[in-house]
Amino acid sequence: MTDVNFTDAGWLSREDMDAARERLPILYVDAVPVRVDDHGVVTAVGLLLRIGEDGQVKRALVSGRVLYHERVRSALLRNLEKDLGPLALPRVPPAPQPFTIAEYFPTPGVTPFHDPRQHAVSLAYVVPVEGDCAPQQDALELTWVSPEEARRPEVLAELANGQSTLLLQALAHLGV
Repeated sequence: MTDVNFTDAGWLSREDMDAARERLPILYVDAVPVRVDDHGVVTAVGLLLRIGEDGQVKRALVSGRVLYHERVRSALLRNLEKDLGPLALPRVPPAPQPFTIAEYFPTPGVTPFHDPRQHAVSLAYVVPVEGDCAPQQDALELTWVSPEEARRPEVLAELANGQSTLLLQALAHLGV
């Protein structure tokens, strides 16, 4: 029996990932990073700025795949660090519960969520972050907006692939 390094085993080659995306729904996590005050009231929502595969600059939530043999909590922490930096200090509970499940389809209009690459099922979470956040990897910028600003049509229009719906669902879940 060969030894398997699960960290390496979680990554597929570009060709293998493309083949899997054509045949299987892929599990993702979406995270809405928030700042909260001492009473747990949301004071700000973090939105990333990214360049999409189509070359357009759009706002986005933290999002990423759950790797083979990776717990959902670990996937949340890994993707938050990947996008917000190692000093973000996210407060992910020991047993996180999603506020919704988003189904992204390659065909537009099936659900509010669209991903031209694949059919993806995403568990969506609101995650308070306490530390210093700095955009990492393909994130160009992180902007903190108030919950009221996050609801503005011009802000929602900047979010791609239906993530505006996800953001509104997160705000409704928070009661803000």
